[in-house]
Amino acid sequence: MEFTFQVAIRTGSNLLQCHDGAMADEPAPVAPRSSDEIGGPWVRRAVLVAVALVVALVVWKLSGAFFPRWWAQRVSDQVQGDLTQGVWRGLFVGFVFSVVPLLVLFQVRRRFLSWAWRGVLAAVAVVLATPNWMTLAIAIGDSNAARAGSRIMDTEAPGFRNASLAGVLVGVLVAVLLSGSSIWLSHRKKQVRSLKGELRQRRDDESAEPPERPADS
Repeated sequence: MEFTFQVAIRTGSNLLQCHDGAMADEPAPVAPRSSDEIGGPWVRRAVLVAVALVVALVVWKLSGAFFPRWWAQRVSDQVQGDLTQGVWRGLFVGFVFSVVPLLVLFQVRRRFLSWAWRGVLAAVAVVLATPNWMTLAIAIGDSNAARAGSRIMDTEAPGFRNASLAGVLVGVLVAVLLSGSSIWLSHRKKQVRSLKGELRQRRDDESAEPPERPADS
C-alpha cells in the first residue's frame, strides 16, 4: 500500500513537471500593435499636412469672394489715382512683404528647431506675405471679386500691380543674397574655429614632448 502511494506521488509530480514544461514552451501571446506603432510619426505628419492643405484650400476659396475687392479698395484709397503713388506704394508692398517672409522662411534650416516649430515658421511666413497674395489673386483671379478688384486698380491705383511685381522680384533677390551670405559666414566661422582648435592641439602636443637631451661627447 505504501509502495503504491509513493508511485502515485511520483507519477503526479512527473505530470506536473511535463505540464509546466509544455506551458513554458508555448509562445507568449503577441499584443496587437497600436496605430502609432504601425504608422509611426511620419503618418501623423502626413495626415497633419493633408489637413492643413485642405483647410488652406477652403480658406482660399472662401476669401476669394471678399478679399480681392476689399484689398483693391484699400489700395485705391491710398493711391487715389496718382500714378507716382501707385508705383512707389507697389514697390514698397512688393519688396517688404516678400523679403521679410522669405527671411523668416529661411530660418527653418536651423537644426535646433523641431518639425513643429518649422511648421509654425512656414505658416508665419505665408501670413506675412498676405498683401502680395491678395495682389496676385486680383491679377490672376477669375472670380467676380477679382475682376472687380482689377477694374478698381486700373482706374484708382494705376501702376500698383506692375510695381508690386517688380518689388517682389527685388525682394526675392535680396532675401536670397542675405540668406546666402549668412550661410557662407557661418561656414567660414566654423572653419576658423576648426583651424584654431588644430593650432591649439599642436601647441599642446609640442609642449608635452620632453626636451631633447644633448648628445654625450
